[in-house]
Amino acid sequence: MALPLHRSRLITRILLLITAILFLRYLFGSRDSSREIRSNSVFERVAISGNALDVQRYPFLQARIGRDERPDMFDEVIDNGVNDFWNRFQLPFMTSPETAQIDAQIVRSAVDELLSLNGWVAAACPTLIRPFGQKEGNFEELSDPSHLYYVAIVIHSADHFLVDQLAVIVQMARRIGTHNIFVSMLDYDSQDATQTLTDLCEAILVLLGIPFRIRRVAAMTLDPSAAYYPLEEAHTRNLVLEPLRELYEKRNIRFHRVIWLKGFTCPNDIFETIKVSQQNEAAMVCGMDWAEHNGFFIFSDRWRTRDMDGDQFRQSKSSSNQLAGPPRDAVGSARYAQHLPFQVFCCESGTHVVDPAQSYYRGIKYRAGTQYHNTTASPDVPEPKWDSRGDCQDSSQAYFCRDLWVEAAKDPGGDARAAEAMWEGARGRAKRDEAEAEPESAEKRAGAVDDDPAPLAPPMQANPGPDAEPDAGANERKPVKDSSDPDANVGSDFDAMPESADDPTLSGPGAEDQVALAVPNSAFRPARILINPRCVTTYAGVSHTQLALDLFGGERESSVPDSERSKYILDDWEGAPDSFVCQEQRRTGGRKATKTQRRLAFSVYEELQRRGF
Repeated sequence: MALPLHRSRLITRILLLITAILFLRYLFGSRDSSREIRSNSVFERVAISGNALDVQRYPFLQARIGRDERPDMFDEVIDNGVNDFWNRFQLPFMTSPETAQIDAQIVRSAVDELLSLNGWVAAACPTLIRPFGQKEGNFEELSDPSHLYYVAIVIHSADHFLVDQLAVIVQMARRIGTHNIFVSMLDYDSQDATQTLTDLCEAILVLLGIPFRIRRVAAMTLDPSAAYYPLEEAHTRNLVLEPLRELYEKRNIRFHRVIWLKGFTCPNDIFETIKVSQQNEAAMVCGMDWAEHNGFFIFSDRWRTRDMDGDQFRQSKSSSNQLAGPPRDAVGSARYAQHLPFQVFCCESGTHVVDPAQSYYRGIKYRAGTQYHNTTASPDVPEPKWDSRGDCQDSSQAYFCRDLWVEAAKDPGGDARAAEAMWEGARGRAKRDEAEAEPESAEKRAGAVDDDPAPLAPPMQANPGPDAEPDAGANERKPVKDSSDPDANVGSDFDAMPESADDPTLSGPGAEDQVALAVPNSAFRPARILINPRCVTTYAGVSHTQLALDLFGGERESSVPDSERSKYILDDWEGAPDSFVCQEQRRTGGRKATKTQRRLAFSVYEELQRRGF
């Protein structure tokens, strides 16, 4: 039966109205403060222009995930205090909406005064000695409105310097702009006052209008002895970078640099490191992380740092002669002696700056080795026999560095014809090598010879940390004390191995073990990884003033001429070393698990082939 004409018109109008509402909602987008970063609506893509990180327009840019909402015994006391302060001191003076901004301005002024580097460790920043007039450095170019900066922090029971880090973020926002910075904090199962301090961070970032995501996650395993630290490291870093990838994929927002804030670093040191990164178009620029031990300072994070010879930074006390600097290679050592940025194979020492265009936006993620032995899940299973030429099971940062070298090699640079010729020659040599090796393989299959190839260098004796549990081979694996190296077992790299001038594992492979690479690493475009020795990272309790005196001398150096500033830029970039010292962790037990060292070959060409390039 047909509907009356007036009813059919009414239904048609209702459907048109619903369609119009849905279309307008899609056009303008929802403005609720969801934790999820929303994609651009059609209207935003076409009509709206302006700052992409405006928290007033996009409330979802300020998000808190994983907050502990369980009732607390002090909740009622705190609520009563807040309500009493509001009713007695704020409400009587807010007579109209126009006066509300005055109250907010008072709060902002109080926050600015609180975090203006007038307390805690940060108080030493304005007075620290720096070479080349860095304190008066010109960083105006960093305030380019088109340059967005992403600050990443992983926190694990580190309430002793989180407030200092917050002070640094506020100072960076004052220089760069609150709409040009995004802060991502990850609280990884902290068991101290970090949860309370992240509440403080959230309140201050909201008041100042700084976009952020603060997230708390549980530990990957409840048993510390079952934790595999490189895997935890990779897991947490990828979680911190989730907003970076969401903003890029959903809103096409590209960040200029990612600032990994570790420990405590003065704002000017961070600004200069960003400047070094920009001038060199570097993939990564690191500071130098110093730990205090028995009245002197040692270079920390040596597990993740390698110079252009592939060696660790050893004998690296801050009071040592500058000519005997941590880098072993000649160019790096000479530049370190002049406090100039120098090239390295890998670094992560303290606060560091990464160019996402050369890394994260190309699909590089932090990863870890999977060939490790879980001593907790399988206590009765004997430890496997490790392949002496197998992949290095080191930190996630070391994997990240090698991925940067391989990714850079994919880009032939300006001389594309030479790169193609090099590749064709390499493929021809590889085919000839396979053809020559075929008869030998046939003999092995016949049972003539079945020996494992000799390792590049024998694995070094394991040196367990001070808190490592004893195992069956404890008698043969005691920590080695070397009087010539007093910092061998201290700092964050307490498991460093003793070194000797004639030790082939550290000084390089011998002639009999030298492997001729099918294509030398120097044939590929190098990854631009630098260390800026003037960017110093420290921790609570460290005497910044004494450290600055050790590193930069007692007299303040005057500014050098502009021509000298060209030394900030490296003109010659070396290819990756043919081998590197692998300090690896093959067993569970957290960051203090036993580690071993060995020297391994590194071939960019073989890595590209293995990845199907």
